[in-house]
Amino acid sequence: MNNVRNDAFSVLVVDDEQEFVATLIKRLTKRGVTCEGAFTGAEAIEHIRLKDYDVLLLDMKLPDSDGKEVLREVKRLKPEIQVVILTGHISARDGLEGVGDGAYDYLMKPVEFESLLESLQFANKKKAAQDNQLGS
Repeated sequence: MNNVRNDAFSVLVVDDEQEFVATLIKRLTKRGVTCEGAFTGAEAIEHIRLKDYDVLLLDMKLPDSDGKEVLREVKRLKPEIQVVILTGHISARDGLEGVGDGAYDYLMKPVEFESLLESLQFANKKKAAQDNQLGS
């Protein structure tokens, strides 16, 4: 009974397109995912400092910073967070560099919602497996 919502997890959606963030949060929430949004790199870092998330969905082009910088800082602050990069402005090389910097996955916009949800779920499963190994 202690795992009533064992598939529930939390996501911070970071993208400067406010309508996109709102729509995505609405759709993910309907699937049982706890979501919050941030629109700049600075907001994202502040959220990460104040709260624990399972997965970070990160756009690489933000008005105040480069997504790679945000990714590195998030991994420095809380290395257990799984990061999925979602962007329309990324090359395959940038995506591979992001994975090399600690991102779990990268997806190109536009992305099918089901593919995005699946990537987030797999990232969450990876985090849960790591948490179990650490005994937390």
